[in-house]
Amino acid sequence: VKKDGLPEIAHRIHADLKAAAIPAFYDESGSIGRRYRRQDEAGTPWCVTVDGQTNEDDTVTIRDRDSLEQVRVSTDRIAEWVEERRGGQPGSSAAAGP
Repeated sequence: VKKDGLPEIAHRIHADLKAAAIPAFYDESGSIGRRYRRQDEAGTPWCVTVDGQTNEDDTVTIRDRDSLEQVRVSTDRIAEWVEERRGGQPGSSAAAGP
């Protein structure tokens, strides 16, 4: 969804992840399913999705590549959430996009 300020939120999250030294990609092309597939093929462990609910409660969906589990996480806890799961693994990354 390219409206309601969602791209701006996604860009901010992308910048926050990079500032926290978490490799991150920004992708808004194609459907969400195609984005997930692209990131799965690239080996991205987690995808952060900014959606309509983000404007309502300041949370995002984070999808785990291996389990396909999806959880809602507060936007101010995304980097912390990734770090907890990354366990200091260099090169583990996240993808963000609306």
